[in-house]
Amino acid sequence: MWTSATAVHVHVPAAAHSTPSMTSSAHSAFAAKSQKSRQKRRAATAVAYAYQQIGDRYRYGGSGPRAWDCSGLAGGAWRKAGVRLPRTTYAIYRTVKRKVSWKGAAKGDLLFFYSGKSHVGIYVGRGYMIHAPSSGKRVKKVRLAGHYKRHFSGAVRPGY
Repeated sequence: MWTSATAVHVHVPAAAHSTPSMTSSAHSAFAAKSQKSRQKRRAATAVAYAYQQIGDRYRYGGSGPRAWDCSGLAGGAWRKAGVRLPRTTYAIYRTVKRKVSWKGAAKGDLLFFYSGKSHVGIYVGRGYMIHAPSSGKRVKKVRLAGHYKRHFSGAVRPGY
């Protein structure tokens, strides 16, 4: 008895042999990129809110609307972006874990000045910040040169 077998070659892609899964390092990289983009969106919201407050008056202990002190403005801007910050400059700096340098500042970062980090402003890019300066003054955008550079004492990046 004679039998004939016909061979049929079927190409099965390698991916079909294994279940698609992300390596843990790829998953971590994806999560970090997603977290970074979320932080950037939050920072943009905080900066846009800070711009809207320009011209509001300064009031010690003020946390808006229409009157702010420096930490009240920083907290109010980031609250608008969905991030809760402590009330005082010292507590904000201590609580926000991501520290940044003067040169590494990005939009939305909070810049601190003077010994004890007693003043804070919101970095808005291109060498400027928005802050609530002091009694009798109004919220304004200022250039970060000279005085502020000399008195810089640290910066943080909220939103992570």
